[in-house]
Amino acid sequence: MSDPKLPLEAGNFYHIYNRGIDGCDLFRCKSDYERFLLLYDKYIPLIADTYAWVLMKNHFHLLVKIKEENEIGFISSQSSSESTTYLQKPLLGSSTTKRVSPQTPSAVEDPEGGLRNTDPEGGLKKKYHPSHQFSHLFNAYAQSLNKRNERTGSLFEHPFHRKLITDEYYLRQVILYIHHNPVHHKFCEHLCDYPWSSYLSCISLKPSKIKHDAVIGWFDDEANFKYMHEQKVAIDAIHNWLGL
Repeated sequence: MSDPKLPLEAGNFYHIYNRGIDGCDLFRCKSDYERFLLLYDKYIPLIADTYAWVLMKNHFHLLVKIKEENEIGFISSQSSSESTTYLQKPLLGSSTTKRVSPQTPSAVEDPEGGLRNTDPEGGLKKKYHPSHQFSHLFNAYAQSLNKRNERTGSLFEHPFHRKLITDEYYLRQVILYIHHNPVHHKFCEHLCDYPWSSYLSCISLKPSKIKHDAVIGWFDDEANFKYMHEQKVAIDAIHNWLGL
């Protein structure tokens, strides 16, 4: 079973997912999907690496690994680094891809301590907190969608769901589950036909932030990765294991 109160601890893999409150749609048009991914690039690479993802009409799934403590930085008012994108340009039908600065409006103190690092500009620096970064993402997207659609109230179920993944077998199963969601829900007949998942990034040579080499390595090689994805996946069995 998933545990919505499970802490996101450094160095661990998690399957993170959520759905629209009362089953409402999270994504109503192409620009909604794009906006979510742009905000994802703003908040999540600061605290986690992404291995697989899919955005469905009223829910989403992510497979991430929280970065090690020494990889999660301290927020700085002078931070201006640029993030790359999870979107492939051909899928957007554009020669350019808009980027969003990864500056985050707020961060929390590291619960394990260590926030007494001194900012060169003076004062203390606060460390990014994994759970709060995901909350920032969901809140920012909800506010954006509500404003554009003159909508009020909650958008996502709260708190967001997460399940700790502890071995390679289940990493493979979660990846297959995530990538087969569009076929299972009859949004497409083949994985290649659905643009809002990491499957195309995994089989492409184009740069992205997906941990391509690790994902392919869990399936031995790209040929076996494609072969396993072409087989019938026991979605219902994985669904029950995940407690969805």
